[in-house]
Amino acid sequence: MQKPQFRNIFALCSAKNLVVRCASLLSCCSNIFLKLATSNYQLTTTCIFLLAISISKTDAQVGKGAGNANFLDFNVKSYYFGITLGSNNSDYLVHRSKDFLPGANDSIAGVTSVQGPGLNLAIVSNLKLGDYFDIRFLPGFSFAERDVNYSAVRRGATIPTQRIESVFVELPFHVRYKSAPYHDKRFFVTTGLKYSYDIQSKNRDKIIINSLKVSPTDFQFEVGAGIQMFFPFFIFSPEIKFSQGLGNILIYQEGIPQSGILESLISRTFTISLHFEG
Repeated sequence: MQKPQFRNIFALCSAKNLVVRCASLLSCCSNIFLKLATSNYQLTTTCIFLLAISISKTDAQVGKGAGNANFLDFNVKSYYFGITLGSNNSDYLVHRSKDFLPGANDSIAGVTSVQGPGLNLAIVSNLKLGDYFDIRFLPGFSFAERDVNYSAVRRGATIPTQRIESVFVELPFHVRYKSAPYHDKRFFVTTGLKYSYDIQSKNRDKIIINSLKVSPTDFQFEVGAGIQMFFPFFIFSPEIKFSQGLGNILIYQEGIPQSGILESLISRTFTISLHFEG
């Protein structure tokens, strides 16, 4: 029998294999986070605030000691810029009209919102406020897809799903709180407000007639958490973030059943972002 060679063993852990495995792990973790976060938004927000508390406790135990060489190089900068790549999962918080009674409507028995995938691309502008706080402005684009499904009263009858595809111009303003660094890493939590405008709305209205319509303008509250990893030439920061609209974006249309059974639509988005800054 041929003796195993060390080079063959190390070949199994080559850079290509590691990249494939890391990509598979990231995809698996993303699906788990999406299912957990979008199934219970209040739980997600609570977990993020608990993480903020744990960060404040960690500050008392971790300092700017050895092992933070890359951090110290970036810490002298009062501001820096970068780019953000991310994926999102969006839907609506549906509130039915008080006048709507399931089964009593002529054609519609119920309505639900279905999550849809999307992508994010943004520019990062970061201004330091002391050692632990940042003000961040992240203008960019977001591509989102959301479905609204209707169930019919009569068996066998179908009502077309209302698919709303959007291209948002987004202007988020965030305040970020960071822990003390440890071995060129530090945790953070972030919160803020975001203004978004759907530049796809006019084209969508021309194509789809007598259907559900939503306002192109939206304001959202955002809360998130992540970790900064300091490398010699850049800062890599994976982040999870939850956003929820502050107002009703439904445009009521009299005489259209899909619109008449609804009281309001509130936008919701869960995002996994990768920040590259330096």
